Amino acid sequence: MISKAWSELSTEEVYAFARLRTDVFLREQRVDDDELDGRDLEPTARHWWIADGRGTAAYLRTLVDAEPEHADAHRVIGRVVTRADRRGEGLAHALVQAVIRRYGDEAILLHAQSHVAGLYARSGFVAFGDEYQEAGITHVSMYRSASAETAAGVPTLDG
Repeated sequence: MISKAWSELSTEEVYAFARLRTDVFLREQRVDDDELDGRDLEPTARHWWIADGRGTAAYLRTLVDAEPEHADAHRVIGRVVTRADRRGEGLAHALVQAVIRRYGDEAILLHAQSHVAGLYARSGFVAFGDEYQEAGITHVSMYRSASAETAAGVPTLDG
């Protein structure tokens, strides 16, 4: 598992996760929103991914919003994506757990595609508000409160 700020990324790493995001969000899911929203470049953004012999197998990014969208959650998880041939292996869950291990003492927000909200609920996220359409896909907003108890003891991919 790898986690880097934009300034630490190589061009090959950027290409690999940009390709995955494009393949899934634009080609597979037909999302018509701007994939390159400029937030990848923010100094507080972090890019998290799991690589394999074929490139990026799973990816997510974390951002910090100056003003929280909900309650006290400045930290935001987004762009969670897993390559089609690696789905069902728990890679996205492992990435979310890594974020919680690092930032679990902060409240965290995310906007989940409704059909995978259970993935985030397993990590302590709670849905709030009504479901809504974003880019033609039903979503639900989810919140995880700050906790001194992070993901310690939760198994990772490497043990």
